[in-house]
Amino acid sequence: MELHKKRCVPCEGGEPPLTPEQIERLKPQVSGWEVTTVDHHPSLAKSFTFKDFADSIAFVNKVRDVAETEGHHPDLHIHWNKVRVENWTHAIGGLHENDFILAAKIDRLTKR
Repeated sequence: MELHKKRCVPCEGGEPPLTPEQIERLKPQVSGWEVTTVDHHPSLAKSFTFKDFADSIAFVNKVRDVAETEGHHPDLHIHWNKVRVENWTHAIGGLHENDFILAAKIDRLTKR
């Protein structure tokens, strides 16, 4: 099933983060997202550029709605016309399929 059609599942710890091999299999489904490190943990991140601050905030509000629906919340960094989104699952200290699901759903926000 395509990632954007899946739902995030509650993750309260007790399971391992994705392996590098699992991450590599999921990465092609979230174009433009990079695996980076945040607070010494793998993170899935992408920067979005908009016309101005108002468009950046409108995007952040759409991300908020998706995050609330999915029960999975990214870190957001706003710099006037740029928004950087970072997904990682704090409960397991790494990446989970939920991070990729949320990334796929966020990507669809810019295609509407």
